[in-house]
Amino acid sequence: MGRKIRVIQYGAGPIGLKAVEYIAGRSHLQIVGAVDTDPAKIGRDLGELAGLPAPLGVTVSGDASDVLRRTGADAVVLTTTSTLEKIKPQILEIVSFGKNVVSSCEELTYPWITQPAIAWEIHEAAVANSVSVLATGVNPGFLMDFLPLVMTGICKDVTHIRVERIQDARHRRLPFQKKIGAGLTMEAFQTKAKEGILRHVGLTESIHLIASGLGWTLDRTEDILSPVKAASRITTEHLIIEPGQASGVSQIGRGYRNGEEVITLNFRASVGEPNPLERIVIEGSPRIDLTITDGVNGDVATCAIMTNAIPVVVEAEPGLRTMADVRPIACRG
Repeated sequence: MGRKIRVIQYGAGPIGLKAVEYIAGRSHLQIVGAVDTDPAKIGRDLGELAGLPAPLGVTVSGDASDVLRRTGADAVVLTTTSTLEKIKPQILEIVSFGKNVVSSCEELTYPWITQPAIAWEIHEAAVANSVSVLATGVNPGFLMDFLPLVMTGICKDVTHIRVERIQDARHRRLPFQKKIGAGLTMEAFQTKAKEGILRHVGLTESIHLIASGLGWTLDRTEDILSPVKAASRITTEHLIIEPGQASGVSQIGRGYRNGEEVITLNFRASVGEPNPLERIVIEGSPRIDLTITDGVNGDVATCAIMTNAIPVVVEAEPGLRTMADVRPIACRG
C-alpha cells in the first residue's frame, strides 16, 4: 500500500489482546483505535492492557460508533464472539464506515450453508461499501479445513478426508479449559453440553468449507460431543481435576455424500492429553498422511493468522470472503 495499514482492535479479551501484541510487532501495521465494552478496560491504554513494554497511545473506548466514525482505519480486527447472530450488527456497522474486517468468529468462517440469510446480508453490505470481511483462526479457518483442502490440490482424485486435532489443554488459558468442561462432574458436563456451552464452535462450518472446495454436495452433517474422563488426579495452574471428572471434550463431525461418510473431523481437547497432534489423512490418489507432532498452540496460531490476514483482507475483492477465496496468507515479518 506504500504506507502502514491502520488497524482498529475491536474486543480486548484474551485473544484480542494477544492479537494486539502481534500487530504491534509488525512494521507494516499500526493500531489506531480500540473498542471494548468492559468498564474496567475503557479509558486505559491498549498497550498496557496487552502487557506491551510501552504504551501504544491508543485508549480503549466503549463507543464503537464514535471510534469507527472518527478514526481513519483500513481494517478492524474483530474478536468479540463466536456466534454469527451476535456479531452481525457489529460487522454491519463496521462495513458501513468503509472498513474491512478480520474476525475470529467461528460461525463466520463458512456460513453459506448453516446461516445463508445472514451470510448474504453481510456479503451485500460489504460489497455496497467496497470492503471485505473474513473470519479465520487456527480452527476453524486453517488446520481442520483450509489446510486439508489445500493438500488435495496434488491429488488426482479424493474419496475421503479425515482430520484429527488432539490438544493437551494443560497449558492453555483458563477460559479455554472451562470451555472444554475440564473439572466438571459428568452430570454437570452433560447439562452444559445440552445448553450448547461446551461445544467446539465451527466443526460444521469446517465440513462445509472442505466440501465446497471439493465441489461436493453433502446429504447431511452431524456433530457428536462427549466428555473425556480423567483416569487419575490432574493438577494445573488453575484446576484440580479428580478421577471420574471431565478433563475435556471429544467432538466428532461427519459429512455424508450419497449416503457415505466422506469427511470426518475428530476434535479432542483435554487437560493432560498424552499425545497431542494435528493429522490429515486424504484417501485418494495419491494417499496423503500428514502429521504435525505435538500439535499447534491454538491461541498463538489464531492471533498470528489474524495478524497475517490483515493485508490480504485489505486487498481482497469486496464481500464476505472465506479462506478458500482469498490469496494465500503468509507471515510477513
